[in-house]
Amino acid sequence: MKRLALSLLLLCCAPLQASTIYKYVDANGNVTYTNVPIRGAQPIKLNPLSSYPGRKPASSAGKASASGDFPSVDADTQKQRDGGRKKLLEQELANEAKALEAAKKALADGKATRLGDEARNYQKYLDRVKKLQDNVTDHQKNVDALRQELGLN
Repeated sequence: MKRLALSLLLLCCAPLQASTIYKYVDANGNVTYTNVPIRGAQPIKLNPLSSYPGRKPASSAGKASASGDFPSVDADTQKQRDGGRKKLLEQELANEAKALEAAKKALADGKATRLGDEARNYQKYLDRVKKLQDNVTDHQKNVDALRQELGLN
């Protein structure tokens, strides 16, 4: 019974001890990290309760950084960047609108005609028209998303 209690105590306390990680650099400069000691490896002691490097304390989480941690740009530079981004989005919208019109035309033409063996196999016709319809739907979603991004909706 004492052995069982001692074993349980050791098992419970094992995760609480600090982990040791070994860093090994071979002749080619390859770095290996392991928890198994290798000849020539250097031990790195880790404390599981410490915070990671560069991590902010929990007390400052969620607060806006007024200490200048984040780079900022002046208003003119930001306006220039916003203008460039807006031009790109407008160009994308124009291209996507053209693609939507082409997809709608292809759908209309595709619905009007049956190709090859589609006269005998109606499912092939339905599959082809479904792909054309899906293409129209995708382009319409892209146009809607771009219009929303530009604030045109």
